[in-house]
Amino acid sequence: MIKRISSGGEFEKKVGYCRAVVAGGFVHVAGTVGQGDDVVSQCRSALDTIEKALSEAGASFANVVRVNYYLPDAAEFEPCWPVLAEAFGENPPAATMIECGLIDPKYRIEIEVTALAPQEA
Repeated sequence: MIKRISSGGEFEKKVGYCRAVVAGGFVHVAGTVGQGDDVVSQCRSALDTIEKALSEAGASFANVVRVNYYLPDAAEFEPCWPVLAEAFGENPPAATMIECGLIDPKYRIEIEVTALAPQEA
């Protein structure tokens, strides 16, 4: 069974995707950008959106097994570390950071996660 979760983000209809898909025992959360004037506020905002999608799937940050970070400027990643450490706490996932262009220059970070889906009873 496949469950699709939409957050109503501006690019979902334009591009043709959904925020998350629950399938094959995993929750796959699409790359997510956030709102704000700097990389840290955008990081927090993106994590809030991801947390809502995970929650709708019955999961949380504790279930995340893989995270990918995409930034147009690798030097901006370090200021986000405390925010990310707070989100993942005692359950850090495997992680990758890639420096690359994003869909719009106003975005400073995009975050994509894969989490274990909850087991059905």
